[in-house]
Amino acid sequence: MTTRPHPVDQGPTVTVTNPVLRGFHPDPSILRVGQDYYLATSTFQWYPGVAIYHSRDLVNWRPAARPLSHTALLDMRGNADSGGIWAPALSHDGQRFHLIYTDVKSWGVQEVFKDSHNYLATAESIEGPWSGPVYLNSSGFDPSLFHDVDGDGGKWLVNMVWDHRAGRNPFAGIVLQQYCPQERRLVGPRTRIFEGTALGVTEAPHLYRKDGWYYLVTAEGGTSYEHAVTVARSRTLTGPYEVHPDNPVLTAVDAPALPIQKSGHASFTDTPDGQWLLAHLCGRPLTERGECPLGRETALQAVVWDTDGWPRLSAGGHHPQQHAALPALTPHPWPTPPERDTFAGSELRPEWMTLRAPAKLQGVQLTGAGLRLTGHESLNSRHRVALVGRRLQALDARLRTALRFDPEDFQQMAGICAYYDTRNWVYLRLSRDERLGRTLALLQSENGVYRELLSQEVPVGDAHPVQLGVVYRSGQFWFEYSLGGAWTQIGNPLDAGLLSDEHCGGLSFTGTFLALTCQDLSGRGLSAEFQWAEYVEPTPASPSAR
Repeated sequence: MTTRPHPVDQGPTVTVTNPVLRGFHPDPSILRVGQDYYLATSTFQWYPGVAIYHSRDLVNWRPAARPLSHTALLDMRGNADSGGIWAPALSHDGQRFHLIYTDVKSWGVQEVFKDSHNYLATAESIEGPWSGPVYLNSSGFDPSLFHDVDGDGGKWLVNMVWDHRAGRNPFAGIVLQQYCPQERRLVGPRTRIFEGTALGVTEAPHLYRKDGWYYLVTAEGGTSYEHAVTVARSRTLTGPYEVHPDNPVLTAVDAPALPIQKSGHASFTDTPDGQWLLAHLCGRPLTERGECPLGRETALQAVVWDTDGWPRLSAGGHHPQQHAALPALTPHPWPTPPERDTFAGSELRPEWMTLRAPAKLQGVQLTGAGLRLTGHESLNSRHRVALVGRRLQALDARLRTALRFDPEDFQQMAGICAYYDTRNWVYLRLSRDERLGRTLALLQSENGVYRELLSQEVPVGDAHPVQLGVVYRSGQFWFEYSLGGAWTQIGNPLDAGLLSDEHCGGLSFTGTFLALTCQDLSGRGLSAEFQWAEYVEPTPASPSAR
């Protein structure tokens, strides 16, 4: 390690608790426009694509936009689990917002080719409307657009190159190519500007220009506990790039006891008075190097530029801080949405998402008196699934709902589930048994293995509505129901780590969702009516406290 020069004065600070975006918010791209800060994060197979958040004080964040909200911009039906939207990059050229995004069509252990199609959409306002997509390339993923305002004035796309050939490093380096707005396409030669360091798995490039230097920020080490942030710089855009003398700039790989792990995939921005910070993904494991059921989340760290011209964490070293000192800005809290959603609006609230396609195409309808889900395919499907889910954002949380549903047979079912992907979910469903009538049962898919977790189904008679819930607490989760009186636990508690990247094969990149869903495998299209849904943090002190 080199001796760290004396940093510049950071000025007044405010302490934030990381992550600032809790639960499944990976691959953050941070941007400042005037006094406003934006964070764009990956959504993978969840729809609408790309989650953009807005803050004015770096502490309080609210949903600002879900730009890929119709099939002309994004249609992921058939996409693999954890395919779809990878690593969006948000930028601004002084006139318009530019959103670069990838739709990964092929993904998995057996998939040699990723079919990672990269697109550009633009808008004058973050709320839209967003332009139709401009196809850029399919050479690799994690692209971003650099506006060289202080240099040649051009726009340059950087992305990693995926090398599918046998015996090659699939992470084949970072390439640069000019984008022509007038022609709406990439033009000129494609130049490889960086091949990465010994950390390997070089991806997620972002370019910045400061004090006559071009700074290249990449993710290395992979997306799990070896994740890291690498910085390199050059006097010329095309390189050669020299690596930071204290590389990596950020990682938790050598500190497994830290509460913030998997730290990497960073982007930088500044404040109007010249202070800097970075956004990075992170994970909060249940145990040391254990499962992260909340998925990969977004954290912030302050950055200082030392007298040698290199960025370093203001806290010193390269470890992420759970309680980070950031530049102190004027506080700007946002209104808190109510815990209970009665689905009274014309559109779903922004915390709700569907799978792979717009809500209307998946059998989702807001009636004015609740949420109607028209059943189609099973939870194993990658195509037409009537499911509305929201992120689990804390390990002390609860989702409850009230369901009206009158199935005719066992092929019609509806209820509440804890969902990770098509192969991993636990589902408390209301259906009909030939002998018992309307019943509750607890179904599970664990890495594709189907199980029924109750020794016998629970009859509910003609009760309407049937209230259902899922509770997370102390590293476990369980389901519950009520027929109008007290709540009763159904089935045994399960390990929260069941629905995590680590347990679900290690190649899934999302997090646990709590969802309302309906299926009609008979093809008759029966609907379920959900009167309300209520997400609460924290939950009562014990299962018996109601």
